[in-house]
Amino acid sequence: MTAFIIANMAPIMFATLVLFLLSGFPVAFALAANGLFFGFLGIEFGLLKPELLQALPNRIFGIMSNDTLLAIPFFTFMGLILERSGMAEDLLDTIGQLFGPLRGGVAYAVIFVGALLAATTGVVAASVISMGLISLPVMLRYGYDKKVASGVIAASGTLAQIIPPSLVLIVMADQLGRSVGDMYQAAFIPGLVLTAMYAGYILLISIIKPTWVPALPPEARNLRQSNGDSGAVSLLILLILSVAASVGYSKYYAAGHPDVATDELVIYSASIGIAFAFVLAILNRQFKIGLLSRMAEKVVFVLIPPLALIFLVLGTIFIGIATPTEGGGMGAFGAMVLAMMNRRLSWDLTKQAMNSTSRLSCFVVFILIGSTVFSLVFRAVNGDLWVEHLLTSLPGGNVGFLIVVNIMFFVLAFFLDFFELAFILVPLVGPVAEKMGIDLIWFGVLLGVNMQTSFMHPPFGFALFYLRSVAPKEVKTSDIYWGAIPFVAAQIIMVSLIIAFPSIVSVEKKTNMKEEVQLNITMPIDTVDDGNPVNLPEGTNQPTGDKEEEAPAPKFTQ
Repeated sequence: MTAFIIANMAPIMFATLVLFLLSGFPVAFALAANGLFFGFLGIEFGLLKPELLQALPNRIFGIMSNDTLLAIPFFTFMGLILERSGMAEDLLDTIGQLFGPLRGGVAYAVIFVGALLAATTGVVAASVISMGLISLPVMLRYGYDKKVASGVIAASGTLAQIIPPSLVLIVMADQLGRSVGDMYQAAFIPGLVLTAMYAGYILLISIIKPTWVPALPPEARNLRQSNGDSGAVSLLILLILSVAASVGYSKYYAAGHPDVATDELVIYSASIGIAFAFVLAILNRQFKIGLLSRMAEKVVFVLIPPLALIFLVLGTIFIGIATPTEGGGMGAFGAMVLAMMNRRLSWDLTKQAMNSTSRLSCFVVFILIGSTVFSLVFRAVNGDLWVEHLLTSLPGGNVGFLIVVNIMFFVLAFFLDFFELAFILVPLVGPVAEKMGIDLIWFGVLLGVNMQTSFMHPPFGFALFYLRSVAPKEVKTSDIYWGAIPFVAAQIIMVSLIIAFPSIVSVEKKTNMKEEVQLNITMPIDTVDDGNPVNLPEGTNQPTGDKEEEAPAPKFTQ
């Protein structure tokens, strides 16, 4: 029996962890207890040395001194302040009025605002609860189908999982050993594509079942001009002028800086266009020029502040001015400024946001400490080699590996949330993906899209629980579950599209899964008394002999 346990320590350890998790034991303590138990068991059986556990204090200190993880409390605090500052309410009301004349207009507004909140808050709970409180009663009042209304709110809230500054991308970058900024940049296009897929589903519903997503009645549209006009033409002209200003500046800047990066040029140009629209709206209001309609002016003053915050945070990260941690700090300060401008900033609001931020940050750190204990012992018993052999022996090569890994994440998402998946599974499958030549930035974004389903899975999806907590009594739990299924299908389709078309994720060498490594090895040689050459240790600078030879540089392909 002892020999069997020693020979199969890794799979037994992993199976025990699964039993711990299924039993409902807290994840952080399940990971740590499992790691310590099998660590002591391995020492008792002579498989491990006692010195192994002496590495734990250094590992825990490494977590405490990890600057990347500071971005989590910053972005969480920013999201919670914005949630309570009235920004979501103003956005949903204004954008709902803008899209109101269209079938499914309020649903489009929820998707648009969900994407915008995702780019400013990065917190799923804040987005779902805000939109559930504000938009769900409006949608039900005007005859929306309960399933469609609840599904679109829950799904739009989960866009905070993949659109930067997503918390899961921070954790993913940390676990895969990659830059958070690169992960953010790579995830931007998949997030927009997924948003377009949600809107496409509403468009399809509006064609097939128009009674499920009716337009707002005329009496509900309160941003009309005195003559009854909607004011959309004025908004369209303002949009055209802003785009023209942006394009003109981009050509001017590119002429003076021919080597400027595309993303940097886009950010600068878009900032000029947004600033132009905001200045024009201010002049129109102050001097009563009458150039802009009520609709156009309202859209500008409601939409520009969160867009400015997005450009402040993500723009500085993308163009390399600030690190994600510094961007998070600026975002938290900017959120407090916006709340102060809306006269919503108070000591009680700040205290609530700080308490929630502290709880979430402690939750993350405790899970990370537990996963560190588990991974230390798991690697010591060759668990990483067991996982690698298990996954690399799958048929189908890289595609087979990606399919199996994504199915595994999808199934486990029924029971675990994205933090637990990221801390438990990503460190196991990440090294295998790297050895198979898969770009880890691309791989992280793929898993991030997949882990969105952990919030939408009936019956354990957290987004569904958040929505249930604020939904009116006439919305049944079964309505929320059935409404979520089409959006889960859209997320699965998005995972398939990323695998089939890797260029959707904007990373370097995204289609080239091979990496060539050139090793230049300098081998100092010393001849001792017996005439035999002795190779000096790597890193030795001073040879002990009279001559130094350079070995040919071998070329390896991984």
